This record gives sequence, C-alpha cells and structure tokens, in this order.
Amino acid sequence: MNITVYLGSYEGSDPSLRRAVQELGHWIGESGNALVYGGSGIGLMGVLATSVLQAGGEVTGVEPSFFMEQVLQKDDLTQLIVTKDMPERKSKMIELGDAFIAFPGGTGTLEEITEVMSMVSLGHLNAPCIIYNLNGYYDDLKNQLHHMIEMGLSTKERQKGIYFAEDLRQIKEILQCH
Repeated sequence: MNITVYLGSYEGSDPSLRRAVQELGHWIGESGNALVYGGSGIGLMGVLATSVLQAGGEVTGVEPSFFMEQVLQKDDLTQLIVTKDMPERKSKMIELGDAFIAFPGGTGTLEEITEVMSMVSLGHLNAPCIIYNLNGYYDDLKNQLHHMIEMGLSTKERQKGIYFAEDLRQIKEILQCH
C-alpha cells in the first residue's frame, strides 16, 4: 500500500513529534508499505523519509520545481517526482496514495489533508483519511467536524472515511479494517 503522509518541513518544539514520526516511518518501511510524501530532506519530512528508508521501505517524494531550486529535496529517495507547482504536487500525491495520514504540521499540512477530507466526504476518493491526533494536536479540528454535524452542515455519513488516531496502534487498526 502507498501511504501518503502530510507533515511539516519544521521539526517543531515537542521532541515527541520526532519520536512518533520515526516510529511511523519504521513501521511503514518494515510492513512492506511504501511512503509518498512531499520530498523534502529537512524537518519532520526528512526524518520520516530517512526512517522508512532505514527500515528497508520505498519512498516516493513529490517536489515542486521551485523547492528543487532551493535544494530542499532528499537525495536518496527511491523515486523523486518533480511537479511544476503545488496544485500538481497535491494531485500527484493523491493519485499515488492508497491511504492518507496527516501528521501534526503547519498550514500546508492542513490545506493538503482538508482536500483529501473533502474528496473522501464527496465520494471521489475511496481511501482512509487519518488525522494523526498526537498529543491532542488536532482536537480542535475534530471538534469542528463534530460541530458541522451538530449544525446540520455535514453528516456522519459524509464524514465516513475520516478517522482520528491517537497513536500508531490506532493507525494500524484503521488501515487493517479499511
């Protein structure tokens, strides 16, 4: 399975982020799955890719050309796909993915996973969309989705396929059931 992971190019201030992303990466590599991610060699993105590769897994990076000019890409990937811009990158990452995980990240991570959430809720994508709610990072997003249902602006049926996982064990359970 190709697992598309959205996450930041910063490491953040919480050391548990690095440990959790290494754990996720090792599991992806050891389990025979493959990683699809944004292609960067820095921050949590670089840590994730390195962890998958060290565990014997395959890693496909999808990097827009303007990041290539800044030399931010990771050099030892299994495959690097260069896109003309961010919209093409997002489309390619969705096209390649069989499952999607949003690790804690910044505005780019949020923007990418909300597109996947929308596609899942509209029935245009039949793949699990997992929000990795490490240490409650995405609690507010979880509450917002619930609020949409309470206000009659969404339904449980529309949000089927969008999951919140607190740890790697729950991620594995979601992927096995889907």
